[in-house]
Amino acid sequence: MKLTSTFTSLALGAGLALTSAPALADDHEIVIGMATAQSGWMQAYDKPAREAALIRIQEINDAGGLMGKQIRVVEADTKTDRAEGAKAGLEVLDGGAEMVVVSCDYDFGAPAALAAQAAGKISFFLCAESIKAGIPGVGPDSFSASVLAAVQGATMAEWAYNKKEARSFYVLLDTWIEYNKGICDGFDWMAPRLDGAEVVGRDSFVNDDASVAAQITRIKSLPEEPDAIMLCSVMPGAPSVIKQIRAAGINSMILNGSGVDGSYWLDSVPGLSNFYVPVQGSVHGDDPDPAVEAFNVKYEEMFGARPATQYTYPGYVLIDVWAKAVERAGTTETKAVVAELEKMDNEPTLFGPRTFTSDLHHQNSARYHIVEVNDGTPAVVDSWTISEPVPMEALLK
Repeated sequence: MKLTSTFTSLALGAGLALTSAPALADDHEIVIGMATAQSGWMQAYDKPAREAALIRIQEINDAGGLMGKQIRVVEADTKTDRAEGAKAGLEVLDGGAEMVVVSCDYDFGAPAALAAQAAGKISFFLCAESIKAGIPGVGPDSFSASVLAAVQGATMAEWAYNKKEARSFYVLLDTWIEYNKGICDGFDWMAPRLDGAEVVGRDSFVNDDASVAAQITRIKSLPEEPDAIMLCSVMPGAPSVIKQIRAAGINSMILNGSGVDGSYWLDSVPGLSNFYVPVQGSVHGDDPDPAVEAFNVKYEEMFGARPATQYTYPGYVLIDVWAKAVERAGTTETKAVVAELEKMDNEPTLFGPRTFTSDLHHQNSARYHIVEVNDGTPAVVDSWTISEPVPMEALLK
């Protein structure tokens, strides 16, 4: 693994120590390992969340450290490859990591998380939103700092029903990764709870073959255009599907999960309107909490650009909650820190409260801001918290 010289100078200038050599921690420091994608397509998700984590580490170090010790980061590149992910996990553990930060996606972060679990160390997924990124898929010492994909699907269903009077829905599932399935699982759990709501059709496609001509034909053959299309997809295929839907003359509201937050892709669908996503915080300068925009400014000062998507934010949150648990436990020992994490009930963080239990190391309910894209411009238009948490039986579907 090799850090770029540009980032190394930025990090050192900020008072951070980042290394790739397997040097064990001394008595005056605590080591965090980051086994994340610094190359390959997962880099687009991992890099900003990793950088947000570095900001929180810097803040802790500048304030005197964690239990009076400075945090040092050791890193290894997973290269968006599962086999390399396992190697990266072992590498940072060999470097003395007391906690291992792994890739945003369950499928690509699990190999490193499993290495941490086997070594008796805590792992935190940067922003994974499948319940498998935790106890069911990795083990009792694994957590995620983000909010379950199912909560996103449930949020969009309930919000569209209540605030946009959507009653007919068409479900379009991208079967590529677990995250997409989770969005639709949450929608499917919520929809029957909405009196008068009806799923008028459902279809699927695969992200790397995002031609949906047949699916569009079936939508257009409906007696009436659906009020909303629940699209459960991510980059890079999602924009192509959205463009095809609009090019076919379908003007239904399109709902999606947080995986398509950001404005960086909107030029590929010129003039897009009536499109909605849920976000933990806004990258567009209009978050209702001024502290979030202050973070965006700080991020730009440190890394040269504003956050591109809301997936930056969970990296900050994971360091925040883990550090609080360590301080309360008075140790980095895994069982003691896990016990403190599992006591957190609506623990305040910059990007919304976090709750962990002995059964769930994820968030099954959350406050989301709703971002609308209107004529190609995204903006926060509302906030919504689902009326009840998504239950375990729906999450484990």
